[in-house]
Amino acid sequence: MKFSWRDVWEQARFFYGISHRAEAISAMQHRMYREPLLAAEKAADPLTLAPYGFTAYSQGDDDGIIEEIFRRIGAVNREFIDFGCADGLENNTTYLLLTGWRGFWIDGDSANIATVRDNFGDFLKSGHLKLLEAFITRENIDDLLRQSGLSEEPDLLSIDIDGNDYWVWEAIDAIRPRVVAIEYNGTFRPPHKVVQSYNPAHQWHSDSYFGASLKALEALGARKGYDLAGCNFAGLNAFFVRRDLAGDKFSKPFTAEHHYRECLYDAFVRGYSRHRKAVGRYELL
Repeated sequence: MKFSWRDVWEQARFFYGISHRAEAISAMQHRMYREPLLAAEKAADPLTLAPYGFTAYSQGDDDGIIEEIFRRIGAVNREFIDFGCADGLENNTTYLLLTGWRGFWIDGDSANIATVRDNFGDFLKSGHLKLLEAFITRENIDDLLRQSGLSEEPDLLSIDIDGNDYWVWEAIDAIRPRVVAIEYNGTFRPPHKVVQSYNPAHQWHSDSYFGASLKALEALGARKGYDLAGCNFAGLNAFFVRRDLAGDKFSKPFTAEHHYRECLYDAFVRGYSRHRKAVGRYELL
């Protein structure tokens, strides 16, 4: 039997349609699972953050959580800095940019930088967004930050570089953001303080070897004057609020034991499976 290109095209469209319907059904099932759990959490503790999450451009539900944090503490300058912005189409500061904030994106991938220039040209021309191609290390981070043109106390710093996140945050002296969003490795549950050994040339290989445990980040945040205010539902990112701002506005205690959430990567990102298992050099704090 011979097939024409039209037949092949129609078959491709058919399977593409099935895929999209399956994705829609999956999204509804995820919502049906999440919403009762989060409603119960909110009823038990209105100060917890996860129930306020929603997804606009973030990988998980960070967009809603960030909005809720600033509803509670207020936004002073509506400025953000984002390490590891990727192509700009799926990160937790794009929604802020599109709703009137201004910021600074850094990424080390030239393809990502080119995509940002293609899609966000108007924001770059207007000065609402500044973009820098650079591979971030703890040795160069302060010099890179001084190129932002933003204040020394931006409202939000987002760190998602899939590896040296802990060491880079630890090294920052040039700015004192009001809120820090940072990826954590949910493989390691409290009370374990585990951090990937520092490697300035590290590249993530889409596996479970990356970053730091939530307990390690809690301890680092405390040293730098930040309280752990919560994590997102999928167990991807943690949110730290500067201690002079947190007060009684967030769920206590500000500990990893209280706020830890396990990795549920598929809870928001359709077709995104768990990380492939891997090991590497870690340090125990």
